Amino acid sequence: MTTSMAHAEPGVTASQLLIGSSLAMSGPLAGAGVAHTAGLNAAFKAINSSGGISGRQLKLVSLDDGYVPARTVENTRKLLEEQQVFALVSSMGTGNTAAILPMVEKAEVPLVGPVTGAASLRKPGLKNVFHVRASYRDEIERLMQQLLSWGLHSLAFVYLDNPFGQEVLADAEAATVAKGAELAGKFALAVDGSNGEELARKVQAIKPSAVVLGTTGTANTAFLQPLRTLSPNTPVAGLSVSVLASELPKLGRAAKGVALTQVLPDASSGRLAAVRNYQAAMRAAGAEAMIGSTSFEGWVNGQVLIEGLRRTNGEFRRDRLRAALASMRRLDLGEFVLGYGPQAPYVASQFIDLAILGPDGKRSA
Repeated sequence: MTTSMAHAEPGVTASQLLIGSSLAMSGPLAGAGVAHTAGLNAAFKAINSSGGISGRQLKLVSLDDGYVPARTVENTRKLLEEQQVFALVSSMGTGNTAAILPMVEKAEVPLVGPVTGAASLRKPGLKNVFHVRASYRDEIERLMQQLLSWGLHSLAFVYLDNPFGQEVLADAEAATVAKGAELAGKFALAVDGSNGEELARKVQAIKPSAVVLGTTGTANTAFLQPLRTLSPNTPVAGLSVSVLASELPKLGRAAKGVALTQVLPDASSGRLAAVRNYQAAMRAAGAEAMIGSTSFEGWVNGQVLIEGLRRTNGEFRRDRLRAALASMRRLDLGEFVLGYGPQAPYVASQFIDLAILGPDGKRSA
């Protein structure tokens, strides 16, 4: 009998490993949550079809929190206490992830790939949290550097009126001050996008040289559509989460020319083996229609968790998984390499690129 079975570790049976995720599959980030989950499931389906990990199949239990932190807390409680999952993956949102960190640390349950780049969640004391993506701070610094190098100095900053947006605003202010510039205007966008048209008029009125987005989800669409109507030639730039793939059909031509930071390689290109493997997994899972940056992040998070589980050598205990993840110095997914440093905060990737969206919403540069 293995050590893991002898101790009856939560979420571990002779045939299965139970993994939990609370993320938005309704509300303003509904499309993102559904696509991200599709990427996770594609990763799990691929490993399960080849025999699983030490003979055990991975099963994902996804609960919808609607991007509401209180629901994330309740879902995580259910996942840990009622569903008895072995590990957590892909909590979605800054405020949502912040709300569950005390539970994660108390239970000493590994959490892989929170879908947030908030620097405030990357602290040395958080020894059970394994970030994958680069931070929003790194994204905003790269974005501000690029805009200022283009001679765009009068910047209007539109941020989501929640913990995510407020933290990104602080990062943007710090980045502009460091480069001897300042924001010409700061505008808080309601999470439900209800003031999107009003804000578009206010932003257009100050005639900025560029608009910077610290927004996401349906709220961003509610702002960007009227802004493009009022000021079609004003440059617009944002973070990787600003224009979600699920929102592109609604944005239509309003997405054309928007510059976005990218925390993963281009999910639509077959240049890298990692992307080809991801696309093949999505097709095999019947989710080809969801191929894009959001589901790619889910697949990548799944790969990190799978590798951590492999490195336990069949000793499925939470402390073993935590140690296995922490020791992961190099994980090559196919010309895209991830790896953690020797101590917390654990962050696997510093990859940041810049993309310009074409008229179809796909990357054109």
